[in-house]
Amino acid sequence: MWPRHGYRPERCHFKERILFSALDRHPAALQVGLASDTQGHWVAMGKGCKVVICGLASVGKTAILEQLLYGNHTVGSESNETVEDVYVASVETDRGVKEQLRLYDTRGLHHGTDLPKHYYSVADGFVLVYSVDSLESFKKVDTLKKEIDKSRDKKEVAVIVLGNKTDLRERRQVEAEVAQGWARGEKVKLWEVSVTERSSLIEPFTVLTSRLTQPQSKSSFPLPGRKSKGTPSNDI
Repeated sequence: MWPRHGYRPERCHFKERILFSALDRHPAALQVGLASDTQGHWVAMGKGCKVVICGLASVGKTAILEQLLYGNHTVGSESNETVEDVYVASVETDRGVKEQLRLYDTRGLHHGTDLPKHYYSVADGFVLVYSVDSLESFKKVDTLKKEIDKSRDKKEVAVIVLGNKTDLRERRQVEAEVAQGWARGEKVKLWEVSVTERSSLIEPFTVLTSRLTQPQSKSSFPLPGRKSKGTPSNDI
């Protein structure tokens, strides 16, 4: 799936889901067919923006995608560590047009490990995920954002951040005000979400898809690491 760089994952599942409407709150209406390549063979996925989902292990990256696209994820049901799963979703933008995203659910990072470099060069967008009950995972998001800024090579890349597991109120280590202050400084949009509240997951991906697919001259995502003359993306 990354032929330019000769990258081949140990295991890759290709999953196709369609989000018919960004405002649809009926999970049953979101599920369509599943295609899976369990032999590691390449799967032709057609056009679509490539979005990399990344963060420390166990922050809930897979749970977020499964709940968003299936609508029936059960908290605590995760068993196997993700190697790489690839989802294709057709998302209705804020312009009322359906656009395709390829969502790369990456292997969870551990302390001292980095996101493989090829992701930085091919991704059109990133979803950086941390857990509000883990300060370490928030610090990793900061590190990933800095790596994106260094590696983008003049390419405009859209970045959003999700603070997951807001349902764990008593275990919170990252305060919302601190996270939003960081996001303003980095000129990225940040949402706090929970897989127990599917509605909290819809807006971030609608905004991301809308910005990735709108005419280039109208993009409100500033280039990472540069000052924007217009409204910061966290005010969208």
